Amino acid sequence: MAKGVVKQRKSRRCLWCIVAIVILGGIAGGTFYVVKKKILDKNSSSTSSLEDKYSDALKIAMQFFDVQKSGKLVDDKIPWRGNSGLKDGSEAKLDLSMGMYDAGDNIKFGFPMAFTATVLSWAILEYGEHMEHINQREPAENSLAWITDFLLNAHPSQNVLYIQVGDPKEDHKCWEKPEKMTTKRPLKLVNSSKPGSDVAAETAAALASASLVFKKTDSTYSSTLLKHAKQLFTFADKYKGSYTKSHPEVATYYNSTGYGDELLWAASWLYHATGDTKYLRYVTEENADKYAKEDGPTWFSWDNKLAGAQVLLSRLSFFGDKGAKGNSGIDDYKKSADELMCALLPDSPSATASRTKSGLIWITKWDSLQHPVGSAFLAVLYSDYMRASDNEILSCGDDSFEPSDLRKFAQSQADYVLGDNPMDISYLVGYGGKYPEFVHHRGASIPVDATTGCSEGFKWLSSKKPNPNVAIGALVGGPFKNESFIDSRNNSMQTEPTTYNSAVLVGLLSSLVNTSSPVKSLNEN
Repeated sequence: MAKGVVKQRKSRRCLWCIVAIVILGGIAGGTFYVVKKKILDKNSSSTSSLEDKYSDALKIAMQFFDVQKSGKLVDDKIPWRGNSGLKDGSEAKLDLSMGMYDAGDNIKFGFPMAFTATVLSWAILEYGEHMEHINQREPAENSLAWITDFLLNAHPSQNVLYIQVGDPKEDHKCWEKPEKMTTKRPLKLVNSSKPGSDVAAETAAALASASLVFKKTDSTYSSTLLKHAKQLFTFADKYKGSYTKSHPEVATYYNSTGYGDELLWAASWLYHATGDTKYLRYVTEENADKYAKEDGPTWFSWDNKLAGAQVLLSRLSFFGDKGAKGNSGIDDYKKSADELMCALLPDSPSATASRTKSGLIWITKWDSLQHPVGSAFLAVLYSDYMRASDNEILSCGDDSFEPSDLRKFAQSQADYVLGDNPMDISYLVGYGGKYPEFVHHRGASIPVDATTGCSEGFKWLSSKKPNPNVAIGALVGGPFKNESFIDSRNNSMQTEPTTYNSAVLVGLLSSLVNTSSPVKSLNEN
């Protein structure tokens, strides 16, 4: 692989349909935003106004978790949402009513939901004080617990994990609100005979990281989370196999391209949560050779956690963790993280060419914003680690960069999302003067008082009117490589939001609200 090219694992979320898009003519019931040139004054905003902007955006982004909640809603903040999925899990005599729908449909996919919880935990652990400053920590923790309660109930015994509620094939034949679902809600699970190391390890990471979040405020709950995390990691490691090999039909929606990254990711979080060096040995000895060797940097996403693990483990090096002292394997992870940061910086000699003309990291036309937002979140974390540990220089070939350069890159990606782009459109629904109005989202597209069955609801999918309900805080898929955007419900490639992308955006925005230093140990929270 050529130097400076970031490797992308072959994964994407295949959504149920895209009605034919006529690029020149637009789409019925939608808007085609045409790229136009724009001259921007990069120095016009003060630090204070920038922080206010990110604070406002964070308050909006946090609300999408409420939009996506399943179950009996308590203190419902979204007027057009109501109780749903109340009998989920009943066929296994489990309560799987909580949790969150993954996107614009009514399915609960455990793999991306667990990733949502892991990233949201990471954001709270690193930037909880920033959130608290603008009264967003409590909403973040409430949303996190809404997921972790589901994950705990989905793990009824040591080697059994329920990973899906609902049948996506049947669900996608309908267009109906989750409150009025008519389809059956079958369950899928992984166990010793049908392994799922990827989903089990990601769930372990979610519960281990969340145990740190709740350690001081609810020690009993924290201990329960950690107990399940340990069991799930042991299960994932003992019975190796991909969940999409055990359940091939799920690959159409969330195909896992490997489980090694999830095992490393989970072990990394378990080390932070326990301090047990066996987890550190897991990531630095034999398993590092198996799972951590990649030909160049990788992209952080719901499918690939390796870059996240590299940054998380580099934390140990930056802050002189006692257990990691003298561990050359940790240094290797930091070197890989350095390479990733050099690839992200636009002026680096090894900068990736995978960008739009305006500088947005761009990897795939499906859900294109997941990679720039994820990259920006890792970059700002790394910037803060460097600054707080007095490591002020990042060497990229013969060039040197400072923490402020990484922060500027992260801000550039966030600003693009918030409207500083050639289309002058905010991709965060509810933020700014112009944002997508035809979001691919069942609940948002159907009027509250409408009575629809399974197929009758499709008239709302094809309606030429904007959504009657605002999917507040939704981060839509994003622009094409040429930076155009087609605002149409039929264009799920660009207009469907996802809960997991919102988690990463919340992390990114939280980091930009202020510039305080991160804690030296995640166990201090």
